[in-house]
Amino acid sequence: MQKQLLSVLGFLLFSVFAVSQQVDSAFIRSIYTQALVGGKAYSDLRELCKDIGPRLSGSAQAQMAVEWGERKMKFYGFDRVYLQEIKVPHWERGTTESAWFSSKTHTQKPVKILALGGSVGTNGLMRGSIVVFNSLDALRKATRSDVEGKIVLLNQPMDDAMINTFKAYGACYSIRGEGAIEAAKLGAKAILVRSLNLAEDDHPHTGSMHYDEKIEKIPAAAIATLHADLIASQAKIETVNFTFEMDCRSFPDATSYNVIGELIGTVSPEKIIVVGGHLDSWDTGEGAHDDGAGIVHSLEAIRILKTLNYKPKHTLRVVFFMNEENGNFGGKSYANWMKEKGEMHIAALESDRGGFAPRGFSCDGTNAQVALMQKIVEPLRNYELHDFEKGYGGVDIGPLKSVFEGIPLFGFVPDSQRYFDYHHAETDVFESVHKRELELGCAAVASFLVLLDCNL
Repeated sequence: MQKQLLSVLGFLLFSVFAVSQQVDSAFIRSIYTQALVGGKAYSDLRELCKDIGPRLSGSAQAQMAVEWGERKMKFYGFDRVYLQEIKVPHWERGTTESAWFSSKTHTQKPVKILALGGSVGTNGLMRGSIVVFNSLDALRKATRSDVEGKIVLLNQPMDDAMINTFKAYGACYSIRGEGAIEAAKLGAKAILVRSLNLAEDDHPHTGSMHYDEKIEKIPAAAIATLHADLIASQAKIETVNFTFEMDCRSFPDATSYNVIGELIGTVSPEKIIVVGGHLDSWDTGEGAHDDGAGIVHSLEAIRILKTLNYKPKHTLRVVFFMNEENGNFGGKSYANWMKEKGEMHIAALESDRGGFAPRGFSCDGTNAQVALMQKIVEPLRNYELHDFEKGYGGVDIGPLKSVFEGIPLFGFVPDSQRYFDYHHAETDVFESVHKRELELGCAAVASFLVLLDCNL
């Protein structure tokens, strides 16, 4: 018996030593070489964007993406691949939106709008005079007589002074999320929300919005930044009338799936490190940056490690989450499922900030966990990664915090300056992703995973 115990102990020590030896500078270099020279990320993203296209939850394209993801993981030889069934909202845009404004000096000037996700339709043409507010707070302070029977234009821009564009987005998100509720409280017929976009262009950006079941649901649309400014400027000097039509509608919840693949751990397989992004996208563009890039970052990271014959200490699990955009039922269902199964998750990493050049990783965790991250990532500083700070993990992995107390959540941090040119817009197509930047992101994610794996 003693001889057997010594043998087992020797094997475990050898395994830990072997794992630690894999993550020297030469191994990190081999990850980058594999991503940049033998990578599959760009061709995989092309398939997801061009062969499938936009992947709104509940759509046929979303189901195609599920089948694509499952097939890819099996093709790349992941140790285990399976689906988790979930229920997701099913909302459809319907026919293309039409909109124009008119006044004494402008006759039928067309503008570009997109229904916000979850909005009710207009039931034919809807007409009304425009009332403009430059912030959500200003709308909240308005009187009913200012708003009743009119169409609200909420023309609050993202803050140009903020260096990090995601912080600018977070500070402005509520105009899209809560605008319809606040306008309806005051009797508005509908609301137009300035697109959450730092650029001045004619591309409207959709996104999720909310209703209060106790308050009348009014149509809600995003309007391109150039057209929002044009209407707001005109409304200062004369009455502006707005006409539009949206055919969107909601259907009963649909069945969909999270797609899951694993490299089984060799030392502590019961302990799981998750990496993932969301498979769904909005129904405009092709969901290339949001979040096709995150999907292929995760897929390619595990493929690279498999190709390099990396034997993880813990189980590395990649999850393609469904329904981040309009409900996060993929993330919530996954966390609840893990709670029911009693699995042990020790960390999670999400990529959902686009396919731009990598800058680092953020940590939603304790100061000690942030300090550990900053210590173990030293090898990555040789690859132009420098941003390793306390911050946000991601929407999909967020629910894990309520199931695994103290779990550190990590977010992939790419350059943020161009992201909102494409976010939720028709411009978010495959051609907007730079091949080398995408591949560098894959290498960064794979490298970060092995550093986590060996140090947790």
